[in-house]
Amino acid sequence: MKLRQLATAVVLGLGLAACSDGTPQSQQTASVILPTIGTSGHTKSKQPARQLFGAETSGSPSAPAPFGSYAKGCLAGSERLAESGPTWQAMRLSRNRNWAHPETVDFVRRLSAKAARQPGWNGLYVGDLSQPRGGPMLTGHASHQIGLDADIWLRPADNLSLSAAQRESISSISMRRNKGAFVNENWTPAHHEILKAAASDPRVARIFIFPGAKVQMCKDAKGDRSWLRKIRPWYGHHYHFHVRLSCPAGAKGCVNQNPPPAGDGCADAQAWVNNILNPPPPDPNAPKPKPKREILLADLPQQCAAVLQ
Repeated sequence: MKLRQLATAVVLGLGLAACSDGTPQSQQTASVILPTIGTSGHTKSKQPARQLFGAETSGSPSAPAPFGSYAKGCLAGSERLAESGPTWQAMRLSRNRNWAHPETVDFVRRLSAKAARQPGWNGLYVGDLSQPRGGPMLTGHASHQIGLDADIWLRPADNLSLSAAQRESISSISMRRNKGAFVNENWTPAHHEILKAAASDPRVARIFIFPGAKVQMCKDAKGDRSWLRKIRPWYGHHYHFHVRLSCPAGAKGCVNQNPPPAGDGCADAQAWVNNILNPPPPDPNAPKPKPKREILLADLPQQCAAVLQ
């Protein structure tokens, strides 16, 4: 198979694995198989999990614990990120998605303080974290289920006095040009530094952002480039970047995503950009994507039944 055809096949394969929010679903470690609720007699096992978890308005009264994988799990004992802090504001409060594992909340607070030191930034506008008890969401995401994902707006947070109504109406701004092949005039060195700070946190497993931004960071990076490995190009993600933390130490019911490939990933990002600029012809033999089945409560780890109680 020619190199370009191989790259095309890889991109198509990744596309088929994409979630509704443009983020790849977690590939759980092969050695970890969690028992599911299944047909254990739970009265709601055949109900759509997103309806059950989407109806919860507060966290469960238990110790913090993520159960399952990023795209099929739940969260016990979540912590609520305050709607406003000294260096952040949570956006779209009506969604009630500013809940997460305490490690994620701490990460957001610390990253926002670093962002506030950048010119033109007073901190961060924080998008979706998770629902109060994690689990599948009613709309918008297939991941964000175990409290270890966070969407951070790329719009500089220059005003931390936004009202609740303003946080519903204001939008982030796009950083992409040429369908994501390049950054546009909104991209600044501050974006680079904030993403570098996020990727340098040892708790972070990976960060998703559009391909052109990854290529630009590869060009601008000086000195140690090891943090670039965590910056992963993915569809969309030009209004926000998506941070995914690793399972916290001792979280036995939590399933990590397989680690990123070795190296800084810059060549892979450039291949994405090349395919954006010069799209390869479609493969007439490519299989049609299969519709995804609704996730039922029965599909989630056994511990999620108790999280709903």
